[in-house]
Amino acid sequence: MKKTALLIAAGAIAAVGTPAMAQDAVNEAFTGPRAEVLLGYDISKAGSTADNDANENDDQSIDGFNYGVGLGFDFAAGGVVLGVEGEYTGSTAKTEFNDGDFEGIGIGNVETGRDLYIGARAGVLANPDLLIYVKGGYTNASYNLRTRGGTTNLDRDFRTDGYRVGAGAEYAMTENTFAKLEYRYSNYSDAEIDFDNGDEVSVPDVDIDRHQIMAGFGLRF
Repeated sequence: MKKTALLIAAGAIAAVGTPAMAQDAVNEAFTGPRAEVLLGYDISKAGSTADNDANENDDQSIDGFNYGVGLGFDFAAGGVVLGVEGEYTGSTAKTEFNDGDFEGIGIGNVETGRDLYIGARAGVLANPDLLIYVKGGYTNASYNLRTRGGTTNLDRDFRTDGYRVGAGAEYAMTENTFAKLEYRYSNYSDAEIDFDNGDEVSVPDVDIDRHQIMAGFGLRF
């Protein structure tokens, strides 16, 4: 009888302990340092205070392919995963003339330059291998000024400062590899023009909205 009771108790402990051990293993898949490759769609638009409705055919936006790399570190805090992260990305988006219609975003003829981001995120497990998260932080993006009617770079960068918020889902393919998909919105309200000789000129009343849908593929260490 005692032997049977011991076997039942051992079975109960194993039944409770196994999910806990599995949960710990899964949590490890969402914690620690990570590095990732980022790919996606990028669109910059004139914000609500900078748009021009004089020409209804002008959507006042530029869009293109977005690409880059990111680094981050995540840790478990109770039932929440918290992390810090940084990114360096670029984009193929640039101003174009379509049938005489200037698709500007309020800062002239530009092509999108590099974008720097640093911020934090917080997430919860929707499933043992799926993390749902929100994010936010600081972004600094440059737009390279070009000649009015052509593609010649003027060696001047329109550098903008703003904030970014977003949300996404990360799937742990293994304990060391992951894939994610997220949407991010950025707004830039401060800017300056950097000249090739090192001079800087502040530009007031900037309002640029940026929307991105990004996929990421990465490794944890």
